[in-house]
Amino acid sequence: MAKVFTIPVVPDIGRRKRERKSDPRYVDGQRLLVEAMKYLAQADPVTNRAAIELLSEHVRTRFRMSDSPLG
Repeated sequence: MAKVFTIPVVPDIGRRKRERKSDPRYVDGQRLLVEAMKYLAQADPVTNRAAIELLSEHVRTRFRMSDSPLG
């Protein structure tokens, strides 16, 4: 069996956390994708179903994982 070594680290009390502020580009990008899905759904929901699913998957997974409002 392998042994696990831990190196204790004393927390730095003086360290300040980065202040969170939203990036308007991130919010606008999500809004634009949602508007595109609404437009496709109103135009022809049956024909545009694949495109709507693609945009929906992008909003739910890749957009949020790859882009950050914190920059």
